[in-house]
Amino acid sequence: QVQLVESGGGLAQPGGSLRLSCAVSGLSFSNYAMRWYRQAPGEERELVAIIAPGGTESYIDSVKGRFTISRDNAKNTATLQMNSLKPGDTAMYYCSAYRFPEDIHWGQGTQVTVSS
Repeated sequence: QVQLVESGGGLAQPGGSLRLSCAVSGLSFSNYAMRWYRQAPGEERELVAIIAPGGTESYIDSVKGRFTISRDNAKNTATLQMNSLKPGDTAMYYCSAYRFPEDIHWGQGTQVTVSS
């Protein structure tokens, strides 16, 4: 049974930081790309960051320079470090594991709220 469990969400003030973690079990973690998505109410799900099995990172423009994705293959975890948070970052954040071409697994999500 594959499980992805996100943690670390919560309330942050503008300019603050949060660190999201994704604990993965039930698959060969090092063979999967890890992705972070987010979805705000009334909006489509948005891909935020990707880290390939070898460690190559990609980000959407709106979070470049503020967010950092990482992975620890020995611990089967992926992390999203979120700095300089803005109210527009408020969303439910989801972790996903992907292996080409059709193997995709999802976590349950963790809420991030950025507000004064």
